[in-house]
Amino acid sequence: MTERLTAAERQAAMQALTGWAEAEARDAIARTFTFRDFNEAFGFMMRAALVAEKNDHHPEWRNVYKTVEVVLTTHDAGGVTRRDIALAEAMNAIAAQFGGA
Repeated sequence: MTERLTAAERQAAMQALTGWAEAEARDAIARTFTFRDFNEAFGFMMRAALVAEKNDHHPEWRNVYKTVEVVLTTHDAGGVTRRDIALAEAMNAIAAQFGGA
């Protein structure tokens, strides 16, 4: 099982993650990505899903038209782990290829 990040590890990781913030009322991180249209948003989700599946670590997410809301937490660890940070970094890189903010 993956271990939760310590407070210091989490703070350092969050400083390096553009656009991500602590989720309200839970031990998770969250970000909203906005794309030019639904096609780009769905393309982002497809590419992110491939990364998530490969790493057996799946996001909580919601898509409405050109917006994708993402929440990451490692349920079996009870909070944020290195797996969440790695997936957040991968999502940021994928979004940048689409021009997502």
